[in-house]
Amino acid sequence: MCGIVGFYGEQKNKEAVLKKMADRIKHRGPDGEGYYTDEKIALGHRRLSIIDINGGSQPMYTEDKNLVVVFNGEIYNYLELKEELKEYKFTTNSDTEVLLHGYRKWKEELPKKLRGMFAFAIWDKENSTLFCARDHFGIKPLYYYKKEGSNSIAFASEIKAFLEYPEFEKKLNKKLIGPYLSFSFTPTNETLFEGVYRLLPGTSIEVKDDEIKIDTYYELEFDEKQYDFNELVEEISSTMKDSVKHHMLADVEVGSFLSSGVDSSYMVSLARPDKTYTVGYDDPRYNEIDYAKDLTNALGITNVSKKITKEEWLEAIPNFLYHMDEPSSDPSAISLYFVSKLASKDVKVVLSGEGADEFFGGYNYYREEVDMKFYNKIPYPIRHFFAVCFETLPEFKGRNFIVRRGKKIEDEYVGVNKIFSEKERKKVLKCEDKIKNKDITKPLFDKCKNGSTIVKMQMIDIRNWMLNDILLKCDRMTMASSIEGRTPFTDKEVFNLARTIPVEHKVTKDNTKVALREAARKDIPNEAYKKKKLGFPVPIREWMKEEEFYNEIKRAFSEEFVGEFFNQKYILKLLEEHKNNKKDNYKKVWIIYSFIKWYEIFFLGENLDKETA
Repeated sequence: MCGIVGFYGEQKNKEAVLKKMADRIKHRGPDGEGYYTDEKIALGHRRLSIIDINGGSQPMYTEDKNLVVVFNGEIYNYLELKEELKEYKFTTNSDTEVLLHGYRKWKEELPKKLRGMFAFAIWDKENSTLFCARDHFGIKPLYYYKKEGSNSIAFASEIKAFLEYPEFEKKLNKKLIGPYLSFSFTPTNETLFEGVYRLLPGTSIEVKDDEIKIDTYYELEFDEKQYDFNELVEEISSTMKDSVKHHMLADVEVGSFLSSGVDSSYMVSLARPDKTYTVGYDDPRYNEIDYAKDLTNALGITNVSKKITKEEWLEAIPNFLYHMDEPSSDPSAISLYFVSKLASKDVKVVLSGEGADEFFGGYNYYREEVDMKFYNKIPYPIRHFFAVCFETLPEFKGRNFIVRRGKKIEDEYVGVNKIFSEKERKKVLKCEDKIKNKDITKPLFDKCKNGSTIVKMQMIDIRNWMLNDILLKCDRMTMASSIEGRTPFTDKEVFNLARTIPVEHKVTKDNTKVALREAARKDIPNEAYKKKKLGFPVPIREWMKEEEFYNEIKRAFSEEFVGEFFNQKYILKLLEEHKNNKKDNYKKVWIIYSFIKWYEIFFLGENLDKETA
């Protein structure tokens, strides 16, 4: 719903610096702005008006002015919390005010009480304490920057705001390029900007007397239980209806994105918004518009659609990367960019289906655990021996399966979209590459070491893929068009149920998201509950073979500065192999191209000095 910025510590021209930081992310809140400064703190806010349009301006204060808050997000249980805070006088109808009185009553326990998506900063003037928190799953972003040797700390909803902070030194965090190539995003609390950190989901940060304390208030835990299948389906149905109801709270019209898959179809069937939005392409393999219209016709609601041309898509790449802040391996995010622009012509709020696959077991990758049980009966030492042998061979059909099934999940799995192996990274990279994938995944695997293999994969995907790709692109691409994306599946109460679902009700030989699909079948008026989700597919695999895009990628790969990071001969070989149909390298080519274009924008200055939305 908004963008927040701020800093703690000494700084000349505080008001001017604060306004420049906020203006850099004005796309997050074009409806208003507000600022607070004193001798120790500076807080800024850009507002997108959703709830209490007239009375919800920020920064917001308690009556005695001792507490000040800036807030990005929505608190979906704010009406229930107001009942728990009856001893305090509320002067607005906004969910923001609940944070002020909630902090006054519960202090650092406040985030545990909240249901919603949020990133907020509260300044406790009386105790000279800055308290910030991020929601349970990381739907809303929050970054902080601390220059080494400085007592100051800055925070913002997007990294680009730090470009206007005088103490910010823009340096590339080279050690994360390797992990980026494997995971397909930066998978740590560090970012590709040195000194810039993301506050992790379910954590808070307190700054007092120049000391920084980070605390975890929410841990991701699974607790699989036994269910009667029909009772579980009813429980999912009830929980989803409650979540959608809470996510529809707004003083403005709420629309919804709609693809052809079960997730958005279920959400739309429950919410019944007046308007839905879909994008597609001329190639029928990448076009979901007809499926979407079939559902909306059955529901009697409107679907607004657009076909994206190749020229439009290629032209949007710089804007897309500017808004993402870091390079992205996910070309479908550009589809999200276009569908957000489409929706922004009519509405300020849209529902979106992020989180269903991760919570309910929706990835086909998970099915391998069920489909290939026969192979697991081969003793592990034998499977491992074959894996080691096959890993040294060139790629061929079946090779990757033998390698995967001959390794323990803890040694091999980094997520559903692994791109480069550590071995191939050595061929690709020129710069230092010391961070191992296991250095990143081990703490997560340790948290669920007694869980099933599928639960272990879910843990990795929720804390890495969902956080740093799925939710990130939803936030950035909606906010780029000044609309708010809401995700009813990514909800605290939904996960409280999903975390207890046993494997057999998530994944079978026949399907994924088994229990969720059965719940959806009761409300979806067509057969979308059966359909495999495409997820905003893009014909990028084909476009890379066409002269226009091929030549642009070749130009980028050949730039002199690229040789500092990549083995140019090798990456050009990847491109040629793809163009000549020798290997399907489109993911490898795109992730490297995305990094190069991002570097040109943020470090060589292209499109950096203007708002590009």
